[in-house]
Amino acid sequence: MPTDTEYDPSLGRKFIFVTGGVMSGLGKGITAASTGRLLANAGFDVTAVKIDPYLNVDAGTMNPFQHGEVYVLKDGGEVDLDLGNYERFLDIDMTSDHNVTTGKVYRQVIEKERAGDYLGKTVQIIPHITDDIKRRVREAAAGSDVCIIEVGGTVGDIEGMPYLEALRQFAHEEDDDDILFAHVTLVPYSKNGEQKTKPTQHSVKELRSIGLQPDVLVGRCPDPLDAQTREKIALFCDVPHEAVFSNPDVEDIYHVPLRLQEEELDDYVMDYLGLEDEAAPVGQRDTEWRDRVTRATEETVKVALVGKYGLEDAYISIHEALKHAGLECNVEVEREWIHSENLADGEDSELDGIDGIVVPGGFGSRGTEGKIEAIRYARENDVPFLGLCLGFQMAVVEFARNVLGLEGAHSAELEEETPYPVIDLLPEQEDFDDMGGTMRLGTHVTEITAGTLAADLYDDTTCQERHRHRYEVNPEYIDDLEDNGLVFSGASGRRMEILELPDHPYFLGTQFHPEFRSRPTRASPPFVGFVDAISAADGGAY
Repeated sequence: MPTDTEYDPSLGRKFIFVTGGVMSGLGKGITAASTGRLLANAGFDVTAVKIDPYLNVDAGTMNPFQHGEVYVLKDGGEVDLDLGNYERFLDIDMTSDHNVTTGKVYRQVIEKERAGDYLGKTVQIIPHITDDIKRRVREAAAGSDVCIIEVGGTVGDIEGMPYLEALRQFAHEEDDDDILFAHVTLVPYSKNGEQKTKPTQHSVKELRSIGLQPDVLVGRCPDPLDAQTREKIALFCDVPHEAVFSNPDVEDIYHVPLRLQEEELDDYVMDYLGLEDEAAPVGQRDTEWRDRVTRATEETVKVALVGKYGLEDAYISIHEALKHAGLECNVEVEREWIHSENLADGEDSELDGIDGIVVPGGFGSRGTEGKIEAIRYARENDVPFLGLCLGFQMAVVEFARNVLGLEGAHSAELEEETPYPVIDLLPEQEDFDDMGGTMRLGTHVTEITAGTLAADLYDDTTCQERHRHRYEVNPEYIDDLEDNGLVFSGASGRRMEILELPDHPYFLGTQFHPEFRSRPTRASPPFVGFVDAISAADGGAY
């Protein structure tokens, strides 16, 4: 990869920088991803970079209660959930290089300083930190026609200042028609129902004080922006009227690209960046996204997600994978979150009327007894079940306890004194002093046994899925488990990867996280099989 000083602007890459104002959580990531989706539909190779200004090197140690799901990339990178949205919308596989954090940047610069790479110079925010930021963006953009860079947080946050300065320098170093700045901001209502532009004006003023002038403004409001509102924003923020776009609330986030296309945001962006002559004509652009996300459903099923984190974002990829499977099966999947601690004492009333049960991953012992109870309920009552990572492991624990009669069986990760550690570290993992050394992350190949449900789902004898776990099925118990009816239909060497019960309508567990590779136009096989089994069950749908 070229260094910042070696970079050749003649490579012709286009960069779209997306910032946000007024408040976080507005949806600038979805707006950015939707813009990328429209450019991809027009025939361009689009990638993305997410800038997270926090000091963490990555999201691996972040609490799901506060930060939502830790999303895992193919190379094992543990990143912000927004990268999951980019992968789903753009249908691409990203790497750790597409996530820039303050921790990564400062660590790199400090390590270079300690190694003497700066030859005695005083190391400063400018130019050393900003140069590293620019280098990372350019390297992540290599090989793509367009790179969309989302700057996390809001304009004015002290943590984001080095990044905005890097963007200012970036624009100075590139040709004008290779850079576009898009600013997403809140347009609230007053008590009398008037759309207020003052928050947007102040946000843009803050941006301009740093030396950045937005080329495009996207107003987030429950309803489309009024003509008067657009005109006022254009006048006071010094952008053309046609550069003010509306991004109102929609029923489903997958409809945002369709809404922005109605606004002709994609055409404006392509014209601004000089891409209109290379774009596919309107009538010849890819419509697979539109066709899939607007597909009519024939029935509705109710799925329980039995988890421990009372935050929907903690399970966002699972929610989306269920939605993708529903699109594939023409089924509306109604997702109901059930706190696993509510089931710990065998109280199953919350599962009444549920058509299928998903037990997701997680860390720590809290809530695991409730997960085990939900699995027992699904197994004994022929309710379709899908267990993911910890859900897979707890299915082994439940089977060991209630079928093999191993009272007190558990995971050694959660109960060190268990008499039957059916889930444990493999011997080769115990030599690591650093806990991180035992973590299995990223994409790994699973060998699938022919003639099994897993083989039917994947229509292959192998699959490649992403992992995030430490503990494994203890090899000492595998024969007893299988002799009593549990089938391990997928493995990676000594590591058991997929389990199933042949005489059950649908009982499948995966040690990996198939939800991370699910896309609206390419649903995950275990999720499709799960939803299809519910739909096919007598009386399973309503």
